[in-house]
Order: sequence, then C-alpha cells, then structure tokens
Amino acid sequence: MTSTDWMNPGHEDNESVDLQTDRPHPARVYDYLLGGKDHFAADRAAGDEALRVKPEAKASPLENRAFLQRVVRYLAAEAGIRQFLDIGTGLPTPPNVHEVAQGVVPDARIVYTDNDPIVLAHARALLASSRAGRTAYIDADLRDPDSILSAPGLRETLDLSQPTAVLLFAIMHFITDQDGPYDIVSRLLDALPAGSYLAMSHVTGDFDPQAWAEVTAVYAKNGMALRPRSRPEVEHFFTGLDLAEPGVVSVPRWRRGPGDGQPGPSSDSAVSAYGALARKP
Repeated sequence: MTSTDWMNPGHEDNESVDLQTDRPHPARVYDYLLGGKDHFAADRAAGDEALRVKPEAKASPLENRAFLQRVVRYLAAEAGIRQFLDIGTGLPTPPNVHEVAQGVVPDARIVYTDNDPIVLAHARALLASSRAGRTAYIDADLRDPDSILSAPGLRETLDLSQPTAVLLFAIMHFITDQDGPYDIVSRLLDALPAGSYLAMSHVTGDFDPQAWAEVTAVYAKNGMALRPRSRPEVEHFFTGLDLAEPGVVSVPRWRRGPGDGQPGPSSDSAVSAYGALARKP
C-alpha cells in the first residue's frame, strides 16, 4: 500500500490495514493513558503494568497534549508559522494540530505522519481542514526521514522553501540510540529554510530515575523500545538553534498561562518530560 492509497474512495481501511491487535503499540498505550478508546487488550495490559510501576504515568500524556496546544498556538499566533509537519501524530485526539493552528490562521497547512496501522485507519479524522487551509496524512517511519521529506503528500501540501514547524511530540524517546536520533532531527531541519522551528517533548528519567528504569523494562518486555533522556541529551537536539524562552524545561513549566483551560500543572516527577521550542537561524 502506498502512502496515499487509503485516501481512494473505494479503499476500505478495515480490509487492508493489519491493526496488529495482539501486541501493544506505543501510540495505543498512549491513547489508553490519555483516556481514549482506540486501544486493545494488549495495549491496556502494558499500560496497566506501567501504571503499577509509576501510578502518576497518566499525567504525562495529559500535560503533553496541553503543551502541544500551547506550542502550536504560539507558532501560529506569534511566530507567523503557517506550515506544520507533525511526526508521530498518534491517534486523533481533539484538539489536533490543524484544529489549533487553523483556529488562529485558517489557511494553515498541516502534514501528519505516523506508521501505526490503527492511526492509518483513523487518518481521515485528521483531514477535516478549514476551507482555506489543507491537511494531509503520510504513512511513514520517522527512522527514515527521507521517506517523509520526499513523500508526494508532503510536497503537495507544504512548500519546504517556506518556514515550517517540525513537531516531535512524545516520539523521540521511542527512537533508540542505535537509530541515530540526532541525525534524524538534523536531516529534517537541513531540509527546511531559516525561520523554521523545531518543537519537541521527550520523556526523561531525571525526576524519578528508578521508576523510569522500571517503566523502560516494562516496555522492553512488551516489545517496545523506550529511551528516556536526560536534560543535556534533550538539549542536544536543539544544538545550533535559537531556543525560545524558557528553553528546555519540564513540560508543565513551558509558557503555561491562566487562559490555557487546563487544570493546575502536575509535578515535574509525575510528568517526567521535557519540552522546548527553537527557531532555525
């Protein structure tokens, strides 16, 4: 199946997409922890095991979604960004990137990218663009950034000669050191002009090392790689970029304001994730 076959009117998702329901997938475990409904028994079992190790684990996805909204709103309203490349999209959970961005600038264009078959099956929910803007979905793997950058769906939707925001929310900690995470991010940014942005949230063990060592072991036992990184390791992703204030900080501490419509921020230990936004000079 090509990256756009699912969009054909006669294409039936449930006949052509293997949802692999017999084993957990990070996107579906995340959906379960977020309180969603698109997960299966294997995902719930893995999530419950992680919760036994770290009972506050649900705080991280909730705070990550709030962080996503703050970042996208800032990019659209204050940084003048009109193009967004959201990699590791996950299952559609309102408000999605296009809903936040197009709520500020209706002509914003968004490309979503993921390689989870159930995300592919739900991808049409990501295409409800405003009339002035546009959205697209690419079935591709972050570990092969060239497959993303060369995808027809991206080239038809985004103009990579213009500033673009690369969004890597809660995805890089699933990229192991052997897969070259820093090279992946560099390749993506090298394809974009000055004035583009990198936004990232990333799980860390800094605030609760023992618990996250155990959570990592739970993921490994269930066939999922998880690589929490320290603050210096996360900061390294932003080398050569101009970090927006307040820099690399615990996700709840990134530009949270009274009008965010979210409950009070969770503790750094409960969330255990860093977030940051930076501009390519």
